[in-house]
Amino acid sequence: MRVRCDPDGVKKANKILSMGGVVIFPTDTVYGIGCNPFDGDAVKKIYKIKNRDYSKPLPVLTHSKHDAKNIADFDESLERLADRMWPGPLTIILKVKEKRLKETLNIEERIAIRVPNHKCTLELLRQSRYIVGTSANISGTRSITDPTECEKMNGYDLLLDGGRIASTGESTVIELVNGQIKVHRSGQIKEEELVSML
Repeated sequence: MRVRCDPDGVKKANKILSMGGVVIFPTDTVYGIGCNPFDGDAVKKIYKIKNRDYSKPLPVLTHSKHDAKNIADFDESLERLADRMWPGPLTIILKVKEKRLKETLNIEERIAIRVPNHKCTLELLRQSRYIVGTSANISGTRSITDPTECEKMNGYDLLLDGGRIASTGESTVIELVNGQIKVHRSGQIKEEELVSML
């Protein structure tokens, strides 16, 4: 099912997520595919759809830093970065504190979290609070910015059509190690910019 990224479409997407379904949605970087991260069976669907190695953990999108702090621990430096860069193309790897997610996401100590800067998806996140948010593509292939290309994927339940995304790349993925920024994936935000904010 393909629906417009409007209040009615968001309502339908939220209902599907609450029932263990899988939704494709726009972000400020690329189209994402996700589910309720607290639903282990739904998470397994994402791995199957993407043909993703189960040893590779999935990131989580949320509506705000406040919501992020309910499931992960921030130190002062990363909280400053989140205040400056969220919503936006920065994914931060944090210490997970929500024990249920360790099981459903198959993670041990760390969780990757982002607040995307997309009006429609932020509204979906306001309602659902947390969504697994990985790129809507088969693992190893390029990320997708055109919703029509997303329709070629199999196994999802609903596509929120937000139009073509004018993206300059994926999110930058970072972690703080011994007080220093470690970049796990280079993206729209450069390391020098982040270092200057610490």
